[in-house]
Amino acid sequence: MGVQENGSGDLGLSNVPLGSKNKYRRMDSELNDYSDDDLEVVPYKQTQQERSSSTRKYVFACAVFASLNNVLLGYDVGVMSGAIIFIQEDLKITEFQEEILVGILSVISLLGSLGGGRASDALGRKWTMGIAAIVFQLGALIMTLAPSFQVLMIGRLLAGVGIGFGVMIAPVYIAEISPTISRGSFTSFPEIFINLGILLGYVSNYAFSGFDAHINWRIMLAVGILPSVFIAFALCIIPESPRWLVMQNRIDEARSVLLKTIDVEAEVEERLSEILKAAGIGTEAGETQEEKAVWRELLSPSPSLRRMLITGFGIQCFQQITGIDATVYYSPEILQTAGIEEKSRLLAATVAVGVTKTAFILVAILLIDKVGRKPLLYVSTIGMTVCLCGLAISLSVFKGSSLGIALAILSICGNVAFFSIGIGPVCWVITSEIFPLRLRAQASALGAVGNRVCSGVVAMSFLSVSRAISMAGTFFIFTVISGLSVAFVYKLVPETKGKSLEQIELLFQKDRNWQEEEVEMSDTQQLVQQKNASVDI
Repeated sequence: MGVQENGSGDLGLSNVPLGSKNKYRRMDSELNDYSDDDLEVVPYKQTQQERSSSTRKYVFACAVFASLNNVLLGYDVGVMSGAIIFIQEDLKITEFQEEILVGILSVISLLGSLGGGRASDALGRKWTMGIAAIVFQLGALIMTLAPSFQVLMIGRLLAGVGIGFGVMIAPVYIAEISPTISRGSFTSFPEIFINLGILLGYVSNYAFSGFDAHINWRIMLAVGILPSVFIAFALCIIPESPRWLVMQNRIDEARSVLLKTIDVEAEVEERLSEILKAAGIGTEAGETQEEKAVWRELLSPSPSLRRMLITGFGIQCFQQITGIDATVYYSPEILQTAGIEEKSRLLAATVAVGVTKTAFILVAILLIDKVGRKPLLYVSTIGMTVCLCGLAISLSVFKGSSLGIALAILSICGNVAFFSIGIGPVCWVITSEIFPLRLRAQASALGAVGNRVCSGVVAMSFLSVSRAISMAGTFFIFTVISGLSVAFVYKLVPETKGKSLEQIELLFQKDRNWQEEEVEMSDTQQLVQQKNASVDI
């Protein structure tokens, strides 16, 4: 039987040490063998876990409240697809007026997006969201009470401006307040709420369709005012973006917000230092950067900024020119072309589309910070291409048959599902991540303008183009464009998973291909994680 002396001077039997960190302990020393270090580490770990849980809940609440404006956009898109049937019947509008009424919201919202970028830099991210809600609420009220097409258009214009403000600022705010490890999931929240709004719009159509044609569409539009009440409450809860506070030289307030949104206190100062450097505060370079107007820099960009603009603007345009708004706005008309004639069946089918779109966005939220942005984009764009092709075939080869109707419904649901898995939410995540801090709000606004213009062009021309070349021909065009989006993602969109906003900015500043750069960043992060793990041990 061997005898061994342990680190504390005690003797153990059978080569089993009796030190304070051993699995086996003497019964008489069970209460006394823990070292002072052990007693300090246990409560520290418990405190850290509690802090981490509290931080996640806080950021989650901020992301939810910031995304409420997006319910307004989604609800408008969903409700108008059904309300337009009854507006046409009540106000006797023409097909051309129908296209203008549906599409004008997207075109006018670009003014809101442009104004939103400047407003958010001047007033702050938080209060810009408040302005968006007020303007939309006013527009929705006017639409509800509209006695004519002209008054309805005035309300529609105001609603468009409000939506433009809200859509561009929510992803920027959430990206700036979220911790790196979960930024993708949280920044996808606005897209979840757009989908939730669309679903609520479809349900509203179905629920109120039984009322008189003069009343039902007004009730449908009036329900869209309700989320504004929650937005007013949200503004009293959420903090201002720490990065905007740094830009205003309100450093102590920024630190206070970061302490609420970052798990590890030591990381707060490191992150604050990165933000200060990115904002150019306290450096000569920063003073020079401030002298150069933001829009002048956007109009005459450096090579790295040009790459960012091409990526951000391009992915926003591809999100819309693949025809998602045509599928959502005009799903009753598409299904009618496929062979469904009864109004109640048409509206019930659109509810199925809304449920599918909302359900699959949750898949993206679960996966975006695990598998990354690009894999989701590949699945999304390839899947959409297949479904758009299937829809075109159902409207041409199998038009009017039961097989054609089934294939059309399946293709529409598949298209919105693949959209929700990838390019729908990831588009907004990418554009809120890639731009430098001093340009982020207005560059993101520029991307949102591209998105809204493309949305408006599609919405305002779909019926006319479909009449000219057939609805099947229109979807064949969308199929080709969707195929091009796959190549765009491969060539021009980098992987941003797991990188801080400041690291992503560096990614664009180097003249290497994405794959090499992503590997280098990933290796660096792995080394840092290993170092942190060894320190914990």
